[in-house]
Amino acid sequence: MNLQAILPPERTLFDVPGGSKKRVLEFFSTFIAQNTPSLDSQEVFSRLIGRERLGSTGIGSGVAIPHARDPHCKAPLAGFLKLADAVDFDAVDGEPVDLVFVLLVPEEADDTHLALLGQVAGMMNDAEVRHRLRQSESQRELHEILLEAIQRQNDESA
Repeated sequence: MNLQAILPPERTLFDVPGGSKKRVLEFFSTFIAQNTPSLDSQEVFSRLIGRERLGSTGIGSGVAIPHARDPHCKAPLAGFLKLADAVDFDAVDGEPVDLVFVLLVPEEADDTHLALLGQVAGMMNDAEVRHRLRQSESQRELHEILLEAIQRQNDESA
């Protein structure tokens, strides 16, 4: 499973209002449920918040990777949010988060889930990628930067 296949341009969101970690997760849950009929926004939100209670998905350097399993999720899907204003995400480094990469996977997708998380973490650990994402000025540019970073990562691991 490849990140390019599960992150279409319409799920790359630019200048999303932040406010708080809870609001960001609510926003994504509502957005994804409106665009994926099998998903329920309350269930998605509940699962993402439940995962956050186990430990913050804020990995540092202004990045968070909230993720969850959902029994109504038929195939892995991803969303990327560039927040208008950084929010406190209880990140490991204490820094606020402005780049949020969300992953939802089917309940039974163990290896896929871990592989996708690894790909996202590897890509988001690249300081140049983070800088370019923060400098982007449109949804289209944001998506292009993500696709380039995913492709570069795929090329390096091949």
